[in-house]
Amino acid sequence: MWVNPEEVLLASALWMTERANPYFILQKRKGHGDGGGGLAGLLVGTLDVVLDSSARVAPYRILYQTPDSLVYWTIAHGSSRKEVTENWEWLEQNLLQTLSIFENENDITTFVKGKIQGIIAEYNKSHEIREDDDTDKFKEAIAKFRKLFVMPEEEKLVNYYSCSYWKGKVPRQGWLYLSINHLCFYSYLLGKEAKLVIRWADVTQLEKNATLLLPDMVRVSTRCSEHVFSVFININETFKLMEQLANIAMRQLLDNKGFEQDRCLPKLKKNSPKKVSALKRDLDARAKSERYRALFRLPKDEKLDGHTDCTLWTPFNKMHILGQMFVSTNYICFTSKEETICSLIIPLREVTIVEKADSCNVLPSPLSISTKNKMTFLFANLKDRDFLVQRISDFLQQTTSKIYFEREITGSLSSSDDEAKEFLKEQAWKNHFTEYGQGVCMYRTEKTKELVLQGIPENMRGELWLLFSGAINEMATHPGYYEDLVEKSMGKYNLATEEIERDLHRSLPEHPAFQNEMGIAALRRVLTAYAFRNPNIGYCQAMNIVTSVLLLYAKEEEAFWLLVALCERMLPDYYNTRVVGALVDQGVFEELAHVYVPQLYDCMQALGVISTISLSWFLTLFLSVMPFESAVVVVDCFFYEGIKVIFQLALSVLDANIHQLLGCKDDGEAMTILGRYLDNVTNKDSTLPPIPHLHSLLTDNGDPHPEVDIFKLVRISYEKFGSIRADVIEQMRFKQRLRVIQAIEDTTKRNVVRTIVTETPFSIDELEELYTLFKAEHLTSCYWGSTSNPMSRHDPSLPYLEQYRIDLEQFKVLFALLFPWACSTHADDLALRVFRLLDHNTDALINFREFISGLSVLCHGDLTEKLKFLYKIHILPELHHEQEEPDSACEATQYFFEDITPETSSGLDQKNRAEKDDGFVGVTFKSEKVKKMHTPDYRMYLCLWNQETKAKLENMKDLPKLNQVHQKTN
Repeated sequence: MWVNPEEVLLASALWMTERANPYFILQKRKGHGDGGGGLAGLLVGTLDVVLDSSARVAPYRILYQTPDSLVYWTIAHGSSRKEVTENWEWLEQNLLQTLSIFENENDITTFVKGKIQGIIAEYNKSHEIREDDDTDKFKEAIAKFRKLFVMPEEEKLVNYYSCSYWKGKVPRQGWLYLSINHLCFYSYLLGKEAKLVIRWADVTQLEKNATLLLPDMVRVSTRCSEHVFSVFININETFKLMEQLANIAMRQLLDNKGFEQDRCLPKLKKNSPKKVSALKRDLDARAKSERYRALFRLPKDEKLDGHTDCTLWTPFNKMHILGQMFVSTNYICFTSKEETICSLIIPLREVTIVEKADSCNVLPSPLSISTKNKMTFLFANLKDRDFLVQRISDFLQQTTSKIYFEREITGSLSSSDDEAKEFLKEQAWKNHFTEYGQGVCMYRTEKTKELVLQGIPENMRGELWLLFSGAINEMATHPGYYEDLVEKSMGKYNLATEEIERDLHRSLPEHPAFQNEMGIAALRRVLTAYAFRNPNIGYCQAMNIVTSVLLLYAKEEEAFWLLVALCERMLPDYYNTRVVGALVDQGVFEELAHVYVPQLYDCMQALGVISTISLSWFLTLFLSVMPFESAVVVVDCFFYEGIKVIFQLALSVLDANIHQLLGCKDDGEAMTILGRYLDNVTNKDSTLPPIPHLHSLLTDNGDPHPEVDIFKLVRISYEKFGSIRADVIEQMRFKQRLRVIQAIEDTTKRNVVRTIVTETPFSIDELEELYTLFKAEHLTSCYWGSTSNPMSRHDPSLPYLEQYRIDLEQFKVLFALLFPWACSTHADDLALRVFRLLDHNTDALINFREFISGLSVLCHGDLTEKLKFLYKIHILPELHHEQEEPDSACEATQYFFEDITPETSSGLDQKNRAEKDDGFVGVTFKSEKVKKMHTPDYRMYLCLWNQETKAKLENMKDLPKLNQVHQKTN
């Protein structure tokens, strides 16, 4: 293929000239082709791999050189002799004579380079090849990747790295290729190749560690093998990318969503690293946006545009605080270098003025931002202030084109001025609002955190929960959304609504608000609306308990958006059908317990207590195990600090009962101790009337237990375990997510095999291998495309046997691989007929049970069963309504061996006559009975079949009469 001319200094180094003329040279790479070039060829091949030479993919090339010049230019290369010879012949026929008329060598060079560039441009235009951001070097890497590992164009390479792969005790130096769905490694040393291909979906563990011999090492584990890579130039970048790709694969296993590349990224800068692909930039941008959203509790679709170092003037302490400004489509955010000092969120919908202030020595490059609530924020020390102002102005223009409806948020309960403590709390918060601002644009400092830990006043809870969770932003930008959902879901019934109705009266039944129809109706509307918003989650037990508490402090629409923030951002995957998020955090809690309470860890693991308590504590945020007035304090802290509060509190409960738990003999005794401890967690500041705690009523045995103050418990949890960081939790979550999702997949496989093993002659091991192939084919279609939507073929809520389903194109692949009939010259037609027969519900998809039923007959069935199967696949399903039942299986089968009479053949449908001869027996349905023909060779077989079917008449009733059509040969 033609390439943009590139200068070459040494034309003969490692290359052999095969053809030459005064202007062009055709060369072949040493060591390529027959013979391999001996030791020199082996060394060249090794150098090509180690140095990432393009000659590994294109071992032929054409150079241009003027007679008196020492400079050569590469103008074409090829992967085969045939490909490069076509380019050579074109040069000889079209350029050689033209070049002879030039007198100046510079003119010849200019003409040749222009001609080659014109050919490339014309080719790209005619083949509609659009320009992209990938460099030529990276495009070469893509070509190598596809050639070495036989990958289709749909498989996107993200990046590649030089490293060593430890095969046994010997390291193999080579290249690690990371694509969206695969981890691949290739090495070529002195004639020996090493190839490795691993699906990300098969990875069970991914860890980075160091030893004395291998300071930087990545270990990749699957169910059956372990692979070690080392000697990375930048191990942190490589490992982060591997984590990200493994996470994408786990997400595919969880909800079956394929990866979609973001095509709206800004153009690559000229000084960017040469090897960075557009896809790598996309993934980097996603990772940054994800951290940005988590840090400031922003909506899931918010994308970070950029960030820069700056200072922020804070009027409450009259200081310039060093930190970073983050700008996205709808928000300007700031966080100090020391996280606890100050953070700020400014929605662009609140911004009225953005202006550049006058610079001075004390305040260089200042930027002033004013908001609707009369607050002004002064940023300084901005590196590229003009560009930043332009970006913010562009985003403001987009924001002002939208209509936002916002109203002042008030609590759903009235203030209790009679209670001194409650009154003092309210005054403290009002003073805080005066000093630090109120609403979304409030300065969030260590003082804010202190007030939250002291407890939020009853009448301010709803407002502050919305603020700290970020739900206020989603509600403000989606006016009328909740009302529309309620209207659309009204009167609709499905599995989720049935479960909601069943659990409505179990939601805080001890609270007066849910002892009447008004409270129940509000709870029903919120839960049903969310089930229709997010059908992937629908409804899960424990959502009713959490939502009922939200409704006590917030209005219906506010409670709905709080539930959205909870389910989709703050507790990801907690409330899906398999509570994956809760299981992941259960694993994280076990790791934290091992680190922070090691003397208790072994005891708890032996009793199996951690797995039992964590689900009930985490799913309901302690609401189901603590008295109500105490549990809402936990919810206060959770909305401000996130999941780390729940981990801290859980560790504190274990630590407070450590001596009693060490003496437990079984899990029941341990659960009783923990249950009684939590039952007696009190909130003496609460102004609510005492609410009987259902859990306490069920577990109380009359023995007194010392009370535990909830504020003291929270304070202790921060003192002892406050060092737990959010980024560490995310690292632990990744590790546990791999383990949990792969464990779920293994459980599904075992359940499928256990269910179907009695229905088929295949052994358990064979069924497990077949299930793995079946699932792999399904997953392949998810990321390499298929004729049907993968989402419609995988539903985790279905029975195990029906969770994965394949369409016709996928079935053809498995048919060719596994079915004995695949060797036929009409394999595709046979696959189509078999697929139609196995597709019992005619939805153009077959599940694993249907697949195994057909494979069992063809692999383990006797002659009778195979002939029946052959007979059935020739029935035309679209004509079933015209068929007539045969008198017996014997009569029906006889049509296979029946001669066609002139009378019969003349009645054939014209459409069937015109059909193309595909090598199969054509069949037609008869409206009249045909005289039985004598077939003595098959009499014994037909009688045996007839006897067999007498006990199973119901299986034969659907078999229509057939009439064999003999194809005439010319």
